[in-house]
Amino acid sequence: MLIAPPLSLYIHIPWCVEKCPYCDFNSHALKHAIPEQDYIAQLLLDLDSDIARFNLNNRPLHSIFIGGGTPSLFSAPAIEQLLTQVLQRFEHKADIEITLEANPGTVEADKFIGFFNGGVSRLSVGVQSFESDKLIKLGRIHDSQQAKTAANLASECGVKSFNLDLMHGLPDQSVEHALDDLKTAISLNPTHISWYQLTIEPNTAFHSKQPKLPQDEVLWNIQDQGIALLNQAGYQQYEISAYSKPQYQCQHNLNYWQFGDYLGIGCGAHGKVTDVDNQKIYRTVKVKHPKGYLDTNRKALDKLHTVTAEELPFEYMMNRLRLFSGFSLDDYQAYTGLSTDTVLPTLLQAQAKGLMAFDGALWSVSKLGHRYLNDLLEMFL
Repeated sequence: MLIAPPLSLYIHIPWCVEKCPYCDFNSHALKHAIPEQDYIAQLLLDLDSDIARFNLNNRPLHSIFIGGGTPSLFSAPAIEQLLTQVLQRFEHKADIEITLEANPGTVEADKFIGFFNGGVSRLSVGVQSFESDKLIKLGRIHDSQQAKTAANLASECGVKSFNLDLMHGLPDQSVEHALDDLKTAISLNPTHISWYQLTIEPNTAFHSKQPKLPQDEVLWNIQDQGIALLNQAGYQQYEISAYSKPQYQCQHNLNYWQFGDYLGIGCGAHGKVTDVDNQKIYRTVKVKHPKGYLDTNRKALDKLHTVTAEELPFEYMMNRLRLFSGFSLDDYQAYTGLSTDTVLPTLLQAQAKGLMAFDGALWSVSKLGHRYLNDLLEMFL
């Protein structure tokens, strides 16, 4: 029997100053002034359509995440206007987590304070690196000093929590330089660090003209030594690429990984909604290009897919196995509506291979399983 999990909201703002060569997100280089008011109007129409489509009037809102693109290109008054309208449509806790992504090249002190005054409680600052030459190779518009300044502004503007987004395994990066980057991030004392390896994705500039990346041995050394550094500094790894001080995990992303529900509004945004009345799980995709999304004669919804029983075991595990905390088979049943027979044989096979562990109550990914997570996930296909 399916239950209704926590419901989050993802808001996509697609514009960037420039498109980074590694980025495969739905982002578009800014050619003219951002149509803030038109876009906000379409976001709210999109949201109202989803609320009506899935009969969500009585479900409380768990968290909000404004991503992109570069959401910090929006003005603080526009973000406040949007959040005010969104929160009027849902019941929610007074201290609801509201995250906004920001890039160091598009912010200043007054803007961060304005975002906080407008309702943002958590900032995620995309520094990627503190080495200026690496930032140039990554196509970033900020330099090392701007990255540090943005981190300091985030810590001083009033938000409860802030994340630094940092990559490793960059073109021609040594173990020493990768760890220096991480040490700099730690010295800025964020409550959360997202630290992950650069990967080359299809349909990116890096894919068509691939840079020279570190060898696997270097990457393993970076990973192992970096995790030790983070642990020594008091950061706990709770997800593959997420490290936080105690009690500062990103609640929005936790809901994703625990197979919670989320509405996705904005250009190309994805959503997942559980319909308890009909015992179905739906996935949504919105119109991808800003021009089409802003067309008032066109509906925002591009695709609506009913997740099948055959797809659900992999979908659940693809999210849940990213976390270091365990899950019970009761969790699996409640969030998928499927019996334990649909997944238990595979879990036992994974346990026999040393990829999963069971403590009598909870299943969790072993250390070996985290290293070979893709192989583990393929077992559930």
